[in-house]
Amino acid sequence: MSEFTDTVRAAADAMREVFPATPLLRNAHLSDQYGADIWLKREDLSPVRSYKLRGAFNAMRKRPDQDLFVAASAGNHAQGVAFMCRHFGKKGVIFMPVTTPQQKIQKTRMFGGDAVELRMVGDYFDDCLRAAQAFCAEAGGHFLSPFDDDDVIEGQGTVAFEIEEEMGSPPDHIILPVGGGGLSAGMLSYFGNGPNWTFVEPAGGACLHAALRAGEPVTLNKINTFTDGAAVARIGERTFARLKGVGLANTLTIPEDRLCTTILEMLNVEGIVLEPAGALSVDALKDLGQSIRGKRVVCVTTGGNFDFERLPEVKERAQRYSGVKKYFILRLPQRPGALRDFLETLGPEDDIARFEYLKKSARNFGSVLIGIETTHARNFDRLFADLDEQGFTYQDITEDEVLAEFLI
Repeated sequence: MSEFTDTVRAAADAMREVFPATPLLRNAHLSDQYGADIWLKREDLSPVRSYKLRGAFNAMRKRPDQDLFVAASAGNHAQGVAFMCRHFGKKGVIFMPVTTPQQKIQKTRMFGGDAVELRMVGDYFDDCLRAAQAFCAEAGGHFLSPFDDDDVIEGQGTVAFEIEEEMGSPPDHIILPVGGGGLSAGMLSYFGNGPNWTFVEPAGGACLHAALRAGEPVTLNKINTFTDGAAVARIGERTFARLKGVGLANTLTIPEDRLCTTILEMLNVEGIVLEPAGALSVDALKDLGQSIRGKRVVCVTTGGNFDFERLPEVKERAQRYSGVKKYFILRLPQRPGALRDFLETLGPEDDIARFEYLKKSARNFGSVLIGIETTHARNFDRLFADLDEQGFTYQDITEDEVLAEFLI
């Protein structure tokens, strides 16, 4: 047994005075779907609906004489720090990006109460990180990193301890998301190379993948903040030191739109609310195929802080990825009956979800922005074939990122 293992177990024992172990639940739906024995480590059911309070607890319990804790967070770490500041009776100043979902801001205020001050700075996590570190140096507080801190890594490693305690031994395969690397570094350091590992990142924030290719942490030029709990531009120095040997073959990057199909599936089929980062491990099952059949697999669902105002966007992204919703520009002759001719090309399962048409004077044709929803992606093959046969001119803009963001 390593020294790290001992300290993780001690941290887990201390945590039990504050909150219980999160459930490890076998999921029959996913097990049947993938031919494996699939378990969900439900970090979305912690008191702050994510695993982040573990690292905050461990770091703060080791500093009983520190009065001020400063943090930067896109949401979940903020809630964990706020919860623990109130628990330990400490003052917290938490910097959050202006773009943080309101649900996470409100929950942070609720957990922290009078013990915590929130400061909204910058559009991205890295902007508020710099502001938080500058303030901390000036105010003389302790900066509590969301991931790049040995005590935080140790605290997140308690997830692995609870899995082992519940199962009696490590599972065959562990799937978990990577943002800054705190959870993955802690769990890998605890279990070592016993299980097979899959480290999952959003395609728009794959900082571990970039670091493995470069052999060192690198800063991504651009990140997609949709998966806000895992959208980090640069993996931590301390976390990468523990993860640098995992190998690219054990990493996956997940398209954000595909991730939305899993969020909806877990909500509609299982009644489980997962934020985008929390659904990464479950979505990764789609890519593992035969490699997990018959195996005992644990997916760590890292968070459930989902703002339901985002649900229409999630549904939209899922439909577009699944091919059952498309947008296109249609050139329509400006004559009576032209619209009726187009409507007659639609099938019984096709539904108009968006229609914008402006008649142009002194022109023979007008342009229509149209969105069509259908029940099966193959219906669009028939629709486009009928449009071609009848001589309609159209342009599919579903995958045109610039046009889609501007028009849709």
